[in-house]
Amino acid sequence: MKSTPTRRWDHETILVAQIAICISVLSFFYYLSRGEILLYGDVFGHINIARRIFDSRTPGLLQLGTVWLPLAHLLMLPFVISDRMWQTGIGGSIPSIFAYIFAVVGIFRLTKTALSRSMEPDAPARRAAWIATAIFAANPNLIYMQATAMTESLYLAFSIWAVVHFVEFVKFRNTEHSSSERSLMNCGFCIIASCLTRYDGWFLAVAISLAVLVVFVRSNSGLRFPRRSLLQFILLAALAPALWLGYNAIVYRNPLEFANGPYSAKALARKDAAAGTAPYPGAGSMPVASIFFLKSAQLNLAEGDWGRLWLALAFAGVVSLFIKHRRFWPLLLLWVPLPFYALSITYGGVPIYLPVWWPHGYYNVRYGLELLPAFAVFAALAVFQLLELTSNRRAQIAIIFISLAAIAAGYAGVWRAQPICFREALINSHTRTPLEGALGDNLKMLPPNSTLLMSLGDHVGALQRAGIPLRRTINENDAKPWRKPSDPPDLWGSALANPALYADYVVASEGDAVATRANHQQLTSLIVIHTEGEPPITIYSTPRARASHKQ
Repeated sequence: MKSTPTRRWDHETILVAQIAICISVLSFFYYLSRGEILLYGDVFGHINIARRIFDSRTPGLLQLGTVWLPLAHLLMLPFVISDRMWQTGIGGSIPSIFAYIFAVVGIFRLTKTALSRSMEPDAPARRAAWIATAIFAANPNLIYMQATAMTESLYLAFSIWAVVHFVEFVKFRNTEHSSSERSLMNCGFCIIASCLTRYDGWFLAVAISLAVLVVFVRSNSGLRFPRRSLLQFILLAALAPALWLGYNAIVYRNPLEFANGPYSAKALARKDAAAGTAPYPGAGSMPVASIFFLKSAQLNLAEGDWGRLWLALAFAGVVSLFIKHRRFWPLLLLWVPLPFYALSITYGGVPIYLPVWWPHGYYNVRYGLELLPAFAVFAALAVFQLLELTSNRRAQIAIIFISLAAIAAGYAGVWRAQPICFREALINSHTRTPLEGALGDNLKMLPPNSTLLMSLGDHVGALQRAGIPLRRTINENDAKPWRKPSDPPDLWGSALANPALYADYVVASEGDAVATRANHQQLTSLIVIHTEGEPPITIYSTPRARASHKQ
């Protein structure tokens, strides 16, 4: 019986982790010092979902909501308990920072393990692993995103390690059963985490489950594996989606509430269509959707010709796999984001707007970052193929040097132009940030114990920036979607019907639920906030506030 390799962290892996820690920490403090970790509007959403689990009129796990998956918010929860870490956004960034470090280590281990001919990593595989790690770890867009509370780096870490453990399962299946089974179970746990972070993980779970079935059916040794192991893996892969569907069914009486409910991407797309907005590129067309997603991935990798070069190099790696290195087939799982996002754009109401193509905007460009692991590993595979063509040491050194120089030159261009994910966040915050600042400044002037009736969907950033606890507000998250007809009215609905009974002040933005549904007969306008590019916001007082002021 062959022995399995020792898979502890060797000196190279430790060095990779140390480099990743340095990049992560330095870049985080750089963006924090410039006030740029809170540019994305979704950052406030993620941080405050975690915060409202304990800071709310109706605290509890049901504050997790339905559209966004819960794991990222649960990981942020211990850190946003601190008012300072909540207000500054630091608490939301911490899970992303750790995720980046583990994702970088995962890329190194994945490439080194997959490309080695034997059970122990060989020199060409280690060199290719360093190339893949450099492409991944030094990517300016990933470096920015890992400094924020966005979920991309967290999902990348879980998905990369799912593929790492699947590759090890395939590679070790002809050695000791315990090692292979352990890798398979670890893969299942990583799939659970990825499925609870982003819906991309659900598609990855299906893809890896099918791949596992293929391995078991086609491998002679696989037939000797206990069926229990295969069943356990399938159950692990299905666990997270089943739990989320069950949660939605129990709480919202609709297992697909996250997909077709009032806050889903499809619902937003229907609103745009009703408003007469033209269909976004790729809606109803898989080829166009695929091209747009690939272009977004290219823009996340590099600018201009450098992006096309690395795209071509990655596809050369794919061709190399099919022609000469079919044993590397598990690496194809890194391309799973391509069909997932193509389907999401085509049928799921998920648009991507690119600055270089009509209609020339910045929206969801960051989704292309999900293909960075595929670009990194398959570009390294192409370099690996070149290294195999020569045994001349000088030629191999030249190939490695040229590859690293190309990475440095391509990423230097990205830094000069600013990372496209950073530009997306900055441009989309130009009107929102002044509005949140003005609203927060006005809310801080209200009595510190007063109660606010307001919709948090678009303006929770104002409360966070101003350090106003969420429990001072009555908002749409205080509604009870699981309420029975015989139950009393929920807090949100009751406050909208009778603001004077529940709130001291009311904050209404043109077109939101408070502006359209609240009983305005009880309200007195105090101030109207106007900012360029945003609808006006009115702060009202109620008789309750006026009575308190007189006292």
